Amino acid sequence: MPEVLRAPLVVEFPFTRSLGPVQSAFLTGLRERTVLGVRTGDGKVLVPPVEYDPATAEELRDLVEVAATGTVTTWAWNPQPRRGQPLTTPFAWVLVRLDGADTALLHALDAPGPEAVRTGMRVRVRWAAERSGAITDIACFEAYAGESAAPASPHSGAFADPVTGIVAPARLDYTYSPGRATSAYLEALAERRIVGERCPSCHKVYVPPRGACPTCGVATTDQVEAGPRGTVTTFCIVNIKAKNLDIEVPYVYAHIALDGADLALHARIGGIPYDQVRMGLRVEPVWTEGARHPDHYRPTGEPDAGYNTYKELL
Repeated sequence: MPEVLRAPLVVEFPFTRSLGPVQSAFLTGLRERTVLGVRTGDGKVLVPPVEYDPATAEELRDLVEVAATGTVTTWAWNPQPRRGQPLTTPFAWVLVRLDGADTALLHALDAPGPEAVRTGMRVRVRWAAERSGAITDIACFEAYAGESAAPASPHSGAFADPVTGIVAPARLDYTYSPGRATSAYLEALAERRIVGERCPSCHKVYVPPRGACPTCGVATTDQVEAGPRGTVTTFCIVNIKAKNLDIEVPYVYAHIALDGADLALHARIGGIPYDQVRMGLRVEPVWTEGARHPDHYRPTGEPDAGYNTYKELL
């Protein structure tokens, strides 16, 4: 039986965003152990605050301070916390309507087990020991025996050294196991060959192979070697440096139609200034020692391919 290939993969994008006056006040307030909401035109208090009324789209600026205590409106037990979650031990995800607010805030509740959590239970904020102006300044919620606090009170939203921007990390960890067609493709790459599969119905050759024709919906098993040379069909210039990628910007990623293939693959273009890459450019793969796939593609020196030879692959 052939070896089943698998590999851990991570998709990560740290998103940097600036903050408007309402979000800035909210996050700066958390740093100062103050929870702010915003009052709508009909008197409702929204926590977390938003800058526009979700019902009327009216701009909202009437900030109010609410209590750090509240009531659980609903919950779900998390028996196996994942990387980056608020607590490392099992906890409950809860929606908490803070005293003085009309909407609920999603966060973690530290509890010994699901039997200790219930809708309607009273909780309070447990503040993080070190705070920087982020939702994680609330370390979690914890059980609280007290009664409801006073209603929301007006707040100017003014703090010293306000937070004006945040970095919101987005990350997905997963294990990838390719199927038969992709496994054959990867094994051929290890031998510095590029293979695809031909559809028995329309006879198109797909590189990388998918195991089935996306047009006809029939299985593809007839293996075909393609390339190694190909044609740039379209491209983009990358100006933002990716984390953990040792490539200086700007650089070019392109769709490349390999000779003999009916589907373009994407790869980096090197060996040519980024502003000289063009549609129709003829390229070939560049392999590095021990690599399982081409490091990049470079110009072959051939004349550019005519538009009509690749227009169907755009």
